[in-house]
Amino acid sequence: MKKVTSYDVASKAGVSRATVSLVLNGSTAVSISPETRSRVLEVAKELNYQPNRAGRMLVRGRTETLGIVVTDPVLLAVDGFIALLLQAVIAKSREDGYRVMIDYIGNDGQKTYRDLINEGAVDGLLVISPRVGDADLLAVVESGFPVVLIGSINHPGEVSSMIQTENAFAEIVDHLTGLGHERIAYVSFGPAGIAAADQRIEYYRTALSTKGLEYDPALVVHAAYSARSGKIATSRLLQESDLAPTAIIAGNDTIAIGVLSAVAETGLGVPEDISVVGFDDLPISTCLLPPLTTVHHDIVQRARSAVETLILRVRGQPTATRQLELPTSLIIRESTGPVRESAYQRAEQDQLSRKR
Repeated sequence: MKKVTSYDVASKAGVSRATVSLVLNGSTAVSISPETRSRVLEVAKELNYQPNRAGRMLVRGRTETLGIVVTDPVLLAVDGFIALLLQAVIAKSREDGYRVMIDYIGNDGQKTYRDLINEGAVDGLLVISPRVGDADLLAVVESGFPVVLIGSINHPGEVSSMIQTENAFAEIVDHLTGLGHERIAYVSFGPAGIAAADQRIEYYRTALSTKGLEYDPALVVHAAYSARSGKIATSRLLQESDLAPTAIIAGNDTIAIGVLSAVAETGLGVPEDISVVGFDDLPISTCLLPPLTTVHHDIVQRARSAVETLILRVRGQPTATRQLELPTSLIIRESTGPVRESAYQRAEQDQLSRKR
């Protein structure tokens, strides 16, 4: 079967090949009537014409490829949120005619953001879970190269996609204190220095303070992205606390899986002895035992809006806002319940009394 060419499109549409090229490349350098543009696009679709990608790159001066950067390779293997986000990012990019290149910036210094840009393989960068104080990323943001962050590094020049995390933590703590909980622990999803992880701890502290509860650093532990790390961190929390928490907030649903496992291994029940709350409302959250109370936000919409904004920046077009912020809502399921003193906590209190 003969391959369709731009000559075939031009001939059927009654225009020149140059006009076909200008229309299909989205060029505005020459005035072309809306009717002509529409006719060329309709004929190209009818003939199933596929423009040569290399040719388009030469005409536009762009690679039509977006670079997706994950700040820690471990995230790709263990974080359920990242998998859903990447799936939506790739789908939206393809929908808008862009390919995606996924890479990561490790702590070994072998690859930098500048390396990705200087290789000339991408038109813009979407950075997932940026690190606070990352000098290399700061330099790229300040250079004006198209970058959108999933997260924030608190730079006035950044373009970022956020969710209403502060409101989410206020809603979580309000729900738990309404059930009578006062010793509320937090298991962070990542190490200190990750912007989103640090931010969530601050919002946790603020939410406690709003309810008149004192922040206790002994009730905060750090996991390392995976469910297994969440289990290890929670086991440490329960073993080392002078007085066990009656509720645990997990930094995300992946970590919550580990929290549930650690609590079960101690012989305690959820929510009978300890209530557990997650974050992200991953599909698996309804399948856990018990089904997980968690914070919902639209991961697909967040990905799509971030890609849309990045493409606008690549094309040099204005964006509606530099900081996108999507709403959250608390989904109450069966992993949270009224506080009650467990046998485990009574034993700890008796032990403390004997020490005195």
